[in-house]
Amino acid sequence: MADDREILREIWDGRVPVCFSLAGDEVYTMEHPEPFYLLVPRQSYFPIVTDKVQRHFLKHVDPDSHGEMWLEYESQPLRWHYPIGVLFDLYGSGATLPWNITVHFQNFPEEDLLRCPSREVVEAHYMSTVKEADSLKHRAQVINAMQKKDHKQLWLGLQNDKFEQFWTINRKLMEKTGEEGMKYAPFRIYRPDKPFIQKLFKPLTEDGHQRTMGELISDMLPNDESSYTKKILIQGIEIPQETPIEWLSEHFSHPDNFLHICVVSTR
Repeated sequence: MADDREILREIWDGRVPVCFSLAGDEVYTMEHPEPFYLLVPRQSYFPIVTDKVQRHFLKHVDPDSHGEMWLEYESQPLRWHYPIGVLFDLYGSGATLPWNITVHFQNFPEEDLLRCPSREVVEAHYMSTVKEADSLKHRAQVINAMQKKDHKQLWLGLQNDKFEQFWTINRKLMEKTGEEGMKYAPFRIYRPDKPFIQKLFKPLTEDGHQRTMGELISDMLPNDESSYTKKILIQGIEIPQETPIEWLSEHFSHPDNFLHICVVSTR
């Protein structure tokens, strides 16, 4: 049960300062637009928080040739369906702040990014991931027992950055179902320039002992990761190897109920 309210609140309140700038070769007006600064929630997704960014820059692009807005950091297109905090930990954690992101309206990178024509697409992706997480944890018993209004409250809590609204419902997804605890821990491991890793991992041994972050990493990345050149980040925090996975899942998961683990170089 996720009962450490102060930890949940601290995680929820995590923010990343971002400086958005329009790509120089897409400026259509004589006047170059000023950068746009935002303090964005780590838990959210860029399409939810960038309406003002889009309006700010649209006035300066060619009205006859612009398409869907997309974001890039140092030539790396940013996947909108990854939480903002995950993108920052993966690509920007070693950068100076604010995080400098380039805004594009042309040359959409079809091979790298999914299109996102509306917030409804973000909502559908988010709810699909929440359902997947509960399938792993509770065989989908909790999410399927909820009413449609509960699903909507989860989404609105995330969309509107409302901690209480979100956690009133999400708490149910963190509780045990009967005598049975968490079956599998929902997690994804990210590394730059590689597909994410997602496999089945039980947070408890057969005799009931807690399994740790160190065990998860050694199981999933047995050969190519050195503890001397890599650090493990969840929610922007370097996680000690001995931390129990079940506790992390209850307290450090993103609103989609997955642990998003970034393995990044310390060099």
